[in-house]
This record gives sequence, C-alpha cells and structure tokens, in this order.
Amino acid sequence: MFTLTVNNSWFDGDEYGKFAKAHKQGFKAMEILNWSSLDLERIRNESDRTGVAVSAILVRAGDPVQQALIANTHGIVHADARDAFVSAVKESLAAAAVIGTRNIVVTTGNETEDISRKAQHDNVVQALRAAAPLAEAAGIQLVLEPLNILVDHMGYFLTTTAESVEIIHEVGSPMVKLLYDVYHQQITEGNLINNIRNNIKDIGHIHVGDVPGRKQPGTGEINYKNVFKAIRDTGFEGFVVFECGLTEPVEVVCPKMWALLES
Repeated sequence: MFTLTVNNSWFDGDEYGKFAKAHKQGFKAMEILNWSSLDLERIRNESDRTGVAVSAILVRAGDPVQQALIANTHGIVHADARDAFVSAVKESLAAAAVIGTRNIVVTTGNETEDISRKAQHDNVVQALRAAAPLAEAAGIQLVLEPLNILVDHMGYFLTTTAESVEIIHEVGSPMVKLLYDVYHQQITEGNLINNIRNNIKDIGHIHVGDVPGRKQPGTGEINYKNVFKAIRDTGFEGFVVFECGLTEPVEVVCPKMWALLES
C-alpha cells in the first residue's frame, strides 16, 4: 500500500513546526522540496520526533553558478549542465542522507532552439547516467518529472509519460524512476489510470492535484477515488503526495482526503 503524503505548503508556520501539524492530520510523511536554506539536523530531529518522514526533496546546488546551470531556465537538456548536475546530485544525496529521505526530484530544464530535440533528449539521458551510480551507492532514487506546458510551465522540455519512460529505460538504473504527477499529466495527455497501470514499474513517486486550478482532489474533474484505487491495485508502495493548493482550511480538507482511500 502506498503512503499518502502532504506537501509542506499545506501548513503555516516555520518548516520545523510543520512536522507536528502533519502528524496531527494523520500523515506519516511530508514533502519539503526546497531544502537548501534549512537546518537539516533540525529537520531530521523533528522527523524522528513526530514519526513524519520527508518524502522527497528537489535536486539543488549550493553554488549559484551551478544552480543556474541546472535550473529550468537552462537545465540538463544542455550538455554544459552535466557536471553541475552531478555535483548538485552529490550535494542533494548528502542532504537526503541527513534528513532520511529516499527520493530526489529531478527536472530537465526548458527546451532550447539551439540544438535538436533528439540532442536534448540524449543530454538528459547522459546527465542521469552520470549521476545514477551515485544514487545507486546511496540507495536513494532520482525521480524525473514531466510537467505540463499548457498552463504552468511553458517551454519545459519533458511533458509526456512515454518520453519520460523512454529516458528512464535508456538510463537503465534501478535508482532512476518517473515522478508521475497526476495534475500535470491530466493536462498534458489524460488517460491517467491506464498510464499509471502500464508504467507502474517505472514510477517511483506520485504527485496529485486536481484540474483545473491545482487544488486538492475533489475540486476539479479528476475522479480521485478511482485513481487512488488504481494506484493501490498496482501494489505501488511509494509515496503519493498532495502537491497542490487548498480551497478550505487544512483541518476540513484532510478528512475528505482520507475518505478518498476508502474502496
């Protein structure tokens, strides 16, 4: 059974106090993507104290020059970002080890007109291949995320499930998987349940939010009761994360989210 998880944006206050708030709402994990300015030891202490794990962090570089190379305004679609990406993965793996997370989110960067799409695809593969042995040695997954370009991330390179899985297969590492974001993929291609079922062996992490608006499930067009049942039926044992906003107070929303798990 998967672990239902919440993004830290659902709770107010400082990042350290959010662990207790997540625990109060019944969550066993919380996602903190932007970790680089936080006290990692304090995060780990709060995680251990409350029993709320960190489900994932985002790959980040402390050096601003390296960070600019791997950011979506440039990214690993460019060959010149590869070394910076490997360095950022090393740094992020070290952070992940401190706070105890097993997933690091990777994005590709925006598409460029300077080289062919095939060359950009190959650059993403080569960057992930270069970083994969580090992830394998640490036992921590790199989860590659396609995003939608119709609403939120205009210009981003990687959008479809098919190309994402193709990249993962070309990398050929058990520690490089797909981050399947239900919100993004509903906008991009739909066919959610079939895509989840058909690609579950390559999916390492799942984000959820409703369409339109990217708020909590139940506010849009996606039948999340069926989506959660489909994920459960695959035997997926990773994290399913509410990576979305709220239309009601968190105390009102959370019981409704737990009810979606009822078969």
